[in-house]
Amino acid sequence: MSLSNKQATILVTGANGQLGKELQLLSLDLPSYTFLFVAKEGLNIADAAATEKYFAAQRIDFCINCAAYTAVDKAESEPENAFLVNGIAVATLAAVCKKNNSKLIHISTDYVFDGTATQPYKETDQTNPVSIYGQSKLQGEVLALENCPSTIIIRTAWVYSSFGNNFVKTMLRLMKERESINVVNDQLGCPTYAADLAAAIMQIIASGKSNENPGIYHYANAGITNWYEFAIAIKKLSGSACAVNPITTAAYPTAAKRPAYSVLDTSKITSTFQLAIPAWEDSLKSCLRLIA
Repeated sequence: MSLSNKQATILVTGANGQLGKELQLLSLDLPSYTFLFVAKEGLNIADAAATEKYFAAQRIDFCINCAAYTAVDKAESEPENAFLVNGIAVATLAAVCKKNNSKLIHISTDYVFDGTATQPYKETDQTNPVSIYGQSKLQGEVLALENCPSTIIIRTAWVYSSFGNNFVKTMLRLMKERESINVVNDQLGCPTYAADLAAAIMQIIASGKSNENPGIYHYANAGITNWYEFAIAIKKLSGSACAVNPITTAAYPTAAKRPAYSVLDTSKITSTFQLAIPAWEDSLKSCLRLIA
């Protein structure tokens, strides 16, 4: 990755999550930037006074907000927590970023859509979240742009990494523990390797174009699949003998409703920032090499 030598200070919130961890790893190869990584223990972005104080003590050029409430099913029974972290806290952070002239890059989700589309979602398509999680993330988008109009929002989907808990690592574990597993085959989407998203964010920062191009963007790895096909790819690449059986969403009830179609159109982000997005199959191979 070719990056400029601009001496920027970059704050990453939610540093212990998948994307936060990938940015930490990536930062080791980017010595021209000053990175500040904080988890909730170091900075609770829902605390306006603490956030104001933190920004006042630092000269932050970019804030990458990876902090999020991501327990999709649990959010149905504790909406207050979901809206606090994914909505209210984002509003606080955005207001502080605007006050301090810091560029906010906020991470959102495909769950802001209802999944009834039949072609890839563009940034301008109508949102209609069908879960508390999706509603809280949409509120975060709205409040981020209201409180800091220069914000860049990146919606992503089906995120996995060698870090944290995710579909890939769950499949690898279950394939070792069981002789057969059932995986939903009627939800379409785009797996996203968090390392690729981290690299894309840094390319956006390095491009020098972020100030002139605020707003919403979609990022996911190239290609379309379903959870069953994704699991089959994991099985083949890991050499597992576990049988993987396709089932319908109806056969696997969850507390929160999932979008049946979560494919994101990434043409805006690729053309605006000249990004090359890897195919999901290639990125899965890269991730599995790290986990193996």
